[in-house]
Amino acid sequence: MPAVFVHGVPDTYHVWDDVLAHLTRTDVRALALPGFGCPVPEGFTSTKEEYVDWIIARLEGLGSPVDLVGHDWGCALTARVASLRPDLVRTWAGGDASVSGAVEWHDLGKIWQTPEVGEQWMAEFDASELSRLLQASGVPAHRADQTASRLDATMKESILRLYRSAAHVGAEWEIGLADLTSPSLVFWGTADQFEPVERADILAKSVRATNVVRLDSGHWGPVQRPRELADALTQHWESVRAQPSRTTPSPTGRGRTTTCR
Repeated sequence: MPAVFVHGVPDTYHVWDDVLAHLTRTDVRALALPGFGCPVPEGFTSTKEEYVDWIIARLEGLGSPVDLVGHDWGCALTARVASLRPDLVRTWAGGDASVSGAVEWHDLGKIWQTPEVGEQWMAEFDASELSRLLQASGVPAHRADQTASRLDATMKESILRLYRSAAHVGAEWEIGLADLTSPSLVFWGTADQFEPVERADILAKSVRATNVVRLDSGHWGPVQRPRELADALTQHWESVRAQPSRTTPSPTGRGRTTTCR
């Protein structure tokens, strides 16, 4: 059974590069969400529900339950996937994203959800500003520059559409977390500037997580503390390794990504 990683916003699958490099297992995939460093399929409007359905379709194609991991929006999306299709998920791990009706959106989220205001913000926002934002959040300069270089018009539009579909995502999805039956791990940056670390316990309670790992990082723990996160994920997977597999694992390659089609 492969491990499948899902990135957040405004990232691409490359946010997992350093984590994957620290893993000893080779059956790993990092999905490239439509619009984030890859094309958007025809008719795809980048709503939260469409991203969930897109992930589900990729997992169905793998042929065995997976170890599912998500960060930021990837956390919220994969938690939803695991709650809707527990048959596709052996274990779940996620962090740095709230799925709670009691939690307000961060300031950037509110801007992106506001028509015209969000478009104006995106029009004035460029790669150099994104790099500075990431570095201020603790991301190493070379990684910040690499991430910022991938910000394009398609990603900007995808972000706006995603956030506008998700104004009430906490209230809509929180109750469904009770249906997430996979052994769960929550990880969180102790200095997360967008999602305060106190929210880790809220998510952990909702998914009945067996462990909460607090990383000495800002919001981008997968980039800032990749070895520590890789170790925590490995321990999480090994803790349930003794459970019988439901199907025969299918072979995959290290760091292989899906297409967006």
